[in-house]
Amino acid sequence: MDFAEYQKNTKMTAVYPKNLDGGVYYPALGLAGEVGELLNKIKKQARDGKALDREDIKAELGDVMWYVSQIAHEMDIDLDEIASYNIEKLRSRKERGVINGSGDRR
Repeated sequence: MDFAEYQKNTKMTAVYPKNLDGGVYYPALGLAGEVGELLNKIKKQARDGKALDREDIKAELGDVMWYVSQIAHEMDIDLDEIASYNIEKLRSRKERGVINGSGDRR
């Protein structure tokens, strides 16, 4: 499955209120919650000295992707565009020797 197909499919399962800022708030808050769930699973497995459970991590990453897809949809941005932009940004930073460090506009 490619990003375009994934994003199309996530729209079919999106049921949430869109009364605030065109519907961005709900998926943005959902994304924060899912990232928290992902980190909590990693934290607990580290605490208990266990190897990461691949299926648990895959499930949580899928939830994170769903919310990212919905935020992108609400902002009229294709996931392909986001992925391409991100890779180009990182390539440029690497070529300019600024991949390390901090700041969005390196």
